[in-house]
Amino acid sequence: MQGWRDRAAVSFTAEKQPAHGSRGMVVTNHPLASAAGAEMLAAGGNAVDAAIAALFTLTVVEPMMVGIFGGGLSHIRLHDGTHVVLDGLSAAPRAATPDMYRPVSDRMPAYMETVDRENTIGAKAVATPGTLRGWCDANRRFGRLSLADVMEPAIRHARRGFAVTPYLAACIAEAAADLAGDPEIARLYLPGGTPLAAGHRLVTGDYADTLASIAAEGPDALYGGALGRHISDHMARAGGLIGLDDLMAVRTIDRPPVHGSYRGFDIYGPPPPSAGGVHVAQMLNILEHYDMAGLGFGSVESMHLLGEALKIAFADRAAATADPAFVQVPVEQLMSKAYAGERRGRIDTKRTASWAPGVVSSESANTTHVTVADAEGNIVASTQTINGLFGARFIIPGTGIVPNNYMALFDPHPGHALSIAPGKRVTTSMAPTIVFRDGQPAFALGLPGGLRIFGSVMQALVNLIDHGMSLQEAVEAPRLWTQGEALEVEEAVPAAQRDGLAVRGWNVLPVAHVGGGMTAIAFGPGGATTGAACWRADGLAMGLGGGLARAGTRFWPDAPNVTLEAD
Repeated sequence: MQGWRDRAAVSFTAEKQPAHGSRGMVVTNHPLASAAGAEMLAAGGNAVDAAIAALFTLTVVEPMMVGIFGGGLSHIRLHDGTHVVLDGLSAAPRAATPDMYRPVSDRMPAYMETVDRENTIGAKAVATPGTLRGWCDANRRFGRLSLADVMEPAIRHARRGFAVTPYLAACIAEAAADLAGDPEIARLYLPGGTPLAAGHRLVTGDYADTLASIAAEGPDALYGGALGRHISDHMARAGGLIGLDDLMAVRTIDRPPVHGSYRGFDIYGPPPPSAGGVHVAQMLNILEHYDMAGLGFGSVESMHLLGEALKIAFADRAAATADPAFVQVPVEQLMSKAYAGERRGRIDTKRTASWAPGVVSSESANTTHVTVADAEGNIVASTQTINGLFGARFIIPGTGIVPNNYMALFDPHPGHALSIAPGKRVTTSMAPTIVFRDGQPAFALGLPGGLRIFGSVMQALVNLIDHGMSLQEAVEAPRLWTQGEALEVEEAVPAAQRDGLAVRGWNVLPVAHVGGGMTAIAFGPGGATTGAACWRADGLAMGLGGGLARAGTRFWPDAPNVTLEAD
């Protein structure tokens, strides 16, 4: 029987090893977060408890990626069939206006930039956060443990400290010039003006106190309580727009997942305002017509088709990437097999084509993702972020909170679908995805990576379904990406393949990596799970096996010797 390597034009060796479990699996982009989730499962919690514990811990150990003042999506499938996407995305404050920024250009590549970087750095860049409300709602509605229980590992690591990884150290160094502009964040990450080095023990005491207050009081500590009042007062002084009324109005929205199919698999993903679920399904519909397995992984022919599918998705993306409360989104058309057939009919398999462009957007790649499953059949795939690396690049004094810079995702030009409006939710490419076959879970996966997220999810599914890769291979395999301009190709793709793409008219750009650290779970018979995290982040899979003692078992010591010898 042929394996994928026998047909492949590009070969590679996975750098990490998968984990296996029978009682649950937690995969995150930091070992301590995976351990926090596994701790919840071991304590009798379910997958939702584990996911929320892992996310709170990530706000401590991956502070450049995620925080309680951000936004995200949690895709939850419960063992009873409940299937929901909890939308905790950030929104424009009530005082926001379409012309609140001064754009520097009406043309790309500077189209999304503003004078003084006001939409990316500082208080004016901060959108109203939905993260904390979304996590607490998930825990309250679907979890088994208390909020204090799931937050305990995060509080512990913030108070006692943790070792800075080389990945975190590199991110600090990358953002150092901006971090130096805020005394609070510089004190933590640039002590003495020098970026923290790998191995340094980082203690975040103010943040530990903030988390402890939330654990005691619940999310209303932020959404209307003393913490919220402190934050809104600081925002007013700093020129931000978020008021206490914005925080008190935050609500998590339940959204049904969108559903597509690919070669007998059912693909579920998030609906708008995420473009992820819609465009993963659209691209798979286009590719379903081709023999991707026969073409072989990494062949010029298969990479050309992947690139064309991405071009088509981005040409249509503007229509599907908007808050459906403000914009009519043609979801059914974009996800239909018939529409895919129309778009596919224009593909030239020998030459790259130009496709009618949508609005070319900017979206940060600095995000995180957790994928969790328990022994009862509950599954969580959750993607969360503060948008840019270290968000708006300051800390709210006395709280340890690094706020988001989500306002950078809105079009700073008035009069467009993605323009700013009060209360409008940000757009995103997040694609936390759960896949079924014959009614049973097959895969759950997701990743950070901004605009590169849904294309990377699509490629992982092609790797699994068409090429038959192992889960570890599928998440680590070399990726490509384009939104219509250059074709980014990871450096592991050989020069011969890159040259072949150039012959087809592609402007090929070799890059170190496309997207971020994917975390994934594969489901086997009898409750078996395999977890995998890729080399693009500090990811770790942690599986649980074993279980409690057999029913009725107790410890029987040897019977005491009651016969005493005479002196």
